[in-house]
Amino acid sequence: MAIILCLETATTNCSVGVAKEGKLLSLVEDNSKNYSHAEKLHLFINDALKQANISINDLDAIAISKGPGSYTGLRIGVSSAKGLCYSLDIPLISVPTLDLLAHKLKANYGIIISMLDARRMEVYSAIYDSEMKQLGKTEAQVLTESSFTEYLENSEVHFIGNGVAKFEEICAHPNAVFHKQEYPSAKEMAEIAELKHQKSDTEDVAYFEPYYLKDFMIG
Repeated sequence: MAIILCLETATTNCSVGVAKEGKLLSLVEDNSKNYSHAEKLHLFINDALKQANISINDLDAIAISKGPGSYTGLRIGVSSAKGLCYSLDIPLISVPTLDLLAHKLKANYGIIISMLDARRMEVYSAIYDSEMKQLGKTEAQVLTESSFTEYLENSEVHFIGNGVAKFEEICAHPNAVFHKQEYPSAKEMAEIAELKHQKSDTEDVAYFEPYYLKDFMIG
């Protein structure tokens, strides 16, 4: 069983957690309108370790939200994670950002669609069944009134993330349930990272890069 530092920087939510055996010991996060990860991330790491009464040398691994999301936020988080892994000689674990959103719900029925804002009417999205298995691939797509109709016609669909509000404006389907302004957090990373650590499902620290999904856009 591992002690893992969890970092989530893919959106405006700068989030740091310390987990032991898949259970969260501490959580420090701040969701500001502006990206302040460069100023806050290392302060939050120190605070989270202090709250958990854990020394940085006690860590067994670093877990990072891999994207998609903000280019700037992902770069800061991944760079910090890789630097810590190098200096401490511990493994790097990556967790898809949209998985973290889906795990906020853990619905026992219907479909869950994680949705992050990608500017204008575009979102990054991934679709999950009630057992958190991803259906299809992660996509960057432009929303229309007919988006996700094949799922909405057959069951209740839970939409979650900061891209949901724009879809709610154009979707009037009675099977749609909207969880607006939810952001990925290190809180949901603890259990996923522990399972990956047990399977030695880790990244090559030297070559790992965030999953941007789209070409660079500032912010």
